[in-house]
Amino acid sequence: QGQLVESGGGLVQSGGSRRLSCAASGCTLDFYAVAWFRQAPGKEREAVSWIPSTDGSSHYADSVKGRFTITRNKNTAYLQMNSLKPQDTAVYYCAADGGPWPPYSDSYYAAEKNYDWWGQGTQVTVSS
Repeated sequence: QGQLVESGGGLVQSGGSRRLSCAASGCTLDFYAVAWFRQAPGKEREAVSWIPSTDGSSHYADSVKGRFTITRNKNTAYLQMNSLKPQDTAVYYCAADGGPWPPYSDSYYAAEKNYDWWGQGTQVTVSS
C-alpha cells in the first residue's frame, strides 16, 4: 500500500463548513474500508465516520450525525463537514483497511486498532 494524504483543514467559524480530502496513492479506496477519526487536545482519538468496504454504506458517530457526510470515489475519500461547532476542533485523520472483515458492527469499524493504514492528519479549528 502507498500513502494516505489528508488535506482541507484550517480555521473556520462556528456554523461554517469545510471539506476534508484523503488521497490514496497506489491503490483505489473502493476496495478498502475507509474511516475518518479525530483527536482533540487532551482527548483520545475517536471515530467520526466510516464506510465499510462491503456495501459502501456510510455511518456516523452520534456527535456528527446530520452534519457530516463521508464519501469515497476511487482513490479519494472525503468528509464534508457542515454546521461546525467549536467542539469539532481536532486533528482529523483518515484511515483505511484492506480486510478481511467480520460481519458488520459499528464497534468494529469505529475501533482504530482495526485500521492499518493512516494519514498524517489535518488540523481543523472552529472558532466561536
